[in-house]
Amino acid sequence: MSSGEDGRSARLRTWRLGAIKQRNRALRDYCVTKGAINTWMRMIVAGFFGMSFAAGANAQVPDAIAAAPDEARMLTIHAQGAQIYECKADSAGKLVWQFREPIAALIVEGKTVGRHYAGPNWELTDGSAVTAKVGGRAPGATAKDIPLLRLEVTSQRGRGQLTGASTIQRLNTKGGAAEGPCESSGTFLNVPYSADYAFFRKGG
Repeated sequence: MSSGEDGRSARLRTWRLGAIKQRNRALRDYCVTKGAINTWMRMIVAGFFGMSFAAGANAQVPDAIAAAPDEARMLTIHAQGAQIYECKADSAGKLVWQFREPIAALIVEGKTVGRHYAGPNWELTDGSAVTAKVGGRAPGATAKDIPLLRLEVTSQRGRGQLTGASTIQRLNTKGGAAEGPCESSGTFLNVPYSADYAFFRKGG
């Protein structure tokens, strides 16, 4: 091999090494930049959901269902289930869907922690339970959404997270309202619904 060919080979190797180094630097810079962008995006998404959660938590509650000034929120539990109606005659003798009872799972962070059923009762797996009666109501967001409620606790059982509850708010209702004709007495209608139940106790 001539000295000229040796020189060309050396220059080619040098060029290839330089190209590889340049490619590696570009790849490294890309990964660093991409990591920074991903971090930035995660911060934006986290901030968005944080603001959304705060907005939901601080949403205006109608006066008709507001808790007393001396009551503090204990916990909020999501409910997913159905409102059950029975076809019965009203005072005028007309068949209408009349509310019978709720049946729902009580959920926190995706886990079922209790149940909501006729009474109305709220019962948690930790052994605590309360019964309440309606003390105030406000319209749902649409005609298909059951009303928002304020309920006064009338009795308690067991000990756990619901111990000491004095007031319950039914918030963020979706669905649950009866629609359609009621043609046969004694028939039932199950309407899916979801809601959040906020529990309060006196004295903070």
